[in-house]
Amino acid sequence: MDIQIEEEQIKHLLQLLEQCVNMDSPSKDKQLGDRMADWFAKQFAALTGGTVERIPNATYGDQLRCVIGTGPRRILILGHYDTVWKEGEASKRPFSMKDGRAYGPGVYDMKAGVLQAIFALRLLKEKGRLPADKQIVLLLNSDEEIGSPTSRAVIEREAERAEAAFVLEPPTEPTGALKTWRKGSAHFILVVEGISAHAGVDPQKGVSAIEELSRQIQYLHALTDFEKGTTVNVGVIKGGIGANVIADHAEAEVDVRIMTLQEAQRIEALIRGLKPTLPGTKLTVTGGIRRPPMQRTEATGKLFALAQRIAWEELGMDLRESGTGGVSDGNFAAARGVPTLDGLGAQGAFAHSPQENIELSSIPSRISLLARLLEEC
Repeated sequence: MDIQIEEEQIKHLLQLLEQCVNMDSPSKDKQLGDRMADWFAKQFAALTGGTVERIPNATYGDQLRCVIGTGPRRILILGHYDTVWKEGEASKRPFSMKDGRAYGPGVYDMKAGVLQAIFALRLLKEKGRLPADKQIVLLLNSDEEIGSPTSRAVIEREAERAEAAFVLEPPTEPTGALKTWRKGSAHFILVVEGISAHAGVDPQKGVSAIEELSRQIQYLHALTDFEKGTTVNVGVIKGGIGANVIADHAEAEVDVRIMTLQEAQRIEALIRGLKPTLPGTKLTVTGGIRRPPMQRTEATGKLFALAQRIAWEELGMDLRESGTGGVSDGNFAAARGVPTLDGLGAQGAFAHSPQENIELSSIPSRISLLARLLEEC
């Protein structure tokens, strides 16, 4: 192995992993988010000797811009410290290790991945192999699990100045494959207004918002095109106040996944252009594209080829590439034209589940892989 983390450092990482997993950091709790930001800022400075710029956030936890190196070439690492779990979850099922796996809220998505990045940077510095021509920025945000509403602009600004981006989200399991593409996502809310009436006494005076919505749902689902990689799903519907009342209000939440920006724009135009089919009804559409597609480019392919060569020749890993309909902050970086490799985080299983866990034996090789990528890219 060309560059390898020592066993004592792995023990230290696991001690730190226990500490941060046992600290709740839900996306929408600023106080707990700021506490988690304090902790990661302290660890980054202590372990790497780098600097931390705290980016104030009025709504969620502050974002952290962690920097090491002073070279002219900038490399971006993306991670997040927020989790989907509410306050109190860590006390209910604290960090534990059993049968070669570590468990706890946020251990897989993605506190282990963030620590792997920090220890990869520490490893390069300790070995005297931190590239002199590079400045490496580890950007940690606090609202990724709710769509990165306040951190998107920060990510895009950093991406525009970077030559490559590495994302510490979990890989594709069970092989640990890296992600070279992700679909983009959009979210819409469709509101239908109808005319209320008594369903038994004078139904002819009413126009059902629910009936209109049902017709629109059929059209929306027909927009799904698996060959193009486009999916449209109405996942939530609401409407009506009683079985004997013709509903004057109904609404639906619509999820869209798309492979290309061109397709995203086409689908968005169709949804925004919806017209009512029943006289007397009115449609209102809000929402739009939340994350642009992370499209696989030739430059991303070259970056993956480098990762694959390092994995095979130095780590004995048969590294594969993959893609997914799920989204990450890597979507924002890639949409700015930056070659982006995603899925460099910890291997494991059951993200966003009480069974969430990581595979302990994979940690050293994932750290070495990232370190070598940072050195050679």
